[in-house]
Amino acid sequence: MTMWRQTQFLESQEDYDNASLVLYGAPMDFTTSFRPGTRFGPQRMREVSNGLEDYSPLLDRMLSEVAFYDAGDVELPFGNVSLALEEIEGATRSIVNDGKFPLLVGGEHLVSYPAIKVLAEKHPDLVVLHFDAHADLRDHYLGERNSHATVIGQVVKLIGGKNVYQFGIRSGTREEFTFARANTNFYPHAVLDPLVKVLPEIGNRPIYCTIDIDVMDPAYVPGTGTPEAGGITSREMLQVIYALKAKNMVALDIVELSPVLDLSDVTSLLVAKLVRESILAFGKDV
Repeated sequence: MTMWRQTQFLESQEDYDNASLVLYGAPMDFTTSFRPGTRFGPQRMREVSNGLEDYSPLLDRMLSEVAFYDAGDVELPFGNVSLALEEIEGATRSIVNDGKFPLLVGGEHLVSYPAIKVLAEKHPDLVVLHFDAHADLRDHYLGERNSHATVIGQVVKLIGGKNVYQFGIRSGTREEFTFARANTNFYPHAVLDPLVKVLPEIGNRPIYCTIDIDVMDPAYVPGTGTPEAGGITSREMLQVIYALKAKNMVALDIVELSPVLDLSDVTSLLVAKLVRESILAFGKDV
């Protein structure tokens, strides 16, 4: 596993050993099916983070008060999907074995799978919360089993559908929707209301949260490869982070930011704010 660092996230500290949370990127878009560009997401998100304040009024906390470290991006072999997934898995395992909270930024949604695999090994009772416009439950896409369109289908095979909660889904095949209704905890077209209702039943079980930014309406996130009309607002997405603050969160990823498709960096800035709020919500004091 090799990491490379360029621009760092706002207020990132230089002390990895004492960090409770590690931010890292997976710049991969090898299986993107419509418009590529998410490989540039992690770095652009870092660059625009300097346009944010380091203080969150809603969390009443500053980044300088949190022990977090920006490790940079996993160095990935261009075009080699299997080896790239191994590298992401290795980076995640290293962070988890060091007792730190992994916060992964993609990259296409397939980068979530190796991270979820590592957390499922550590936590046999893991719950995955999936926020997305797309079901991502296909068994294969254009002949490929490793695809951003199959990632949650692979997660279901890994941990079982009843441990997967899907929110905001509004696009997919009939077969995917039929499968989801029968096999996962499926809440299409809605996010915050069903999330608040299911959190008590999840209780203190460990939670991995995966956020595809296209769960939000394209009006808020033009910078993504497969925009889908009818999504939630950016404010509602932030409310999701706040709702999870009191839960047993063990990892989080935010994927599918494509800066080359963005308008005035509005999507990159939104992802940077989601990252900031996540660091402040799930990181520990310095």
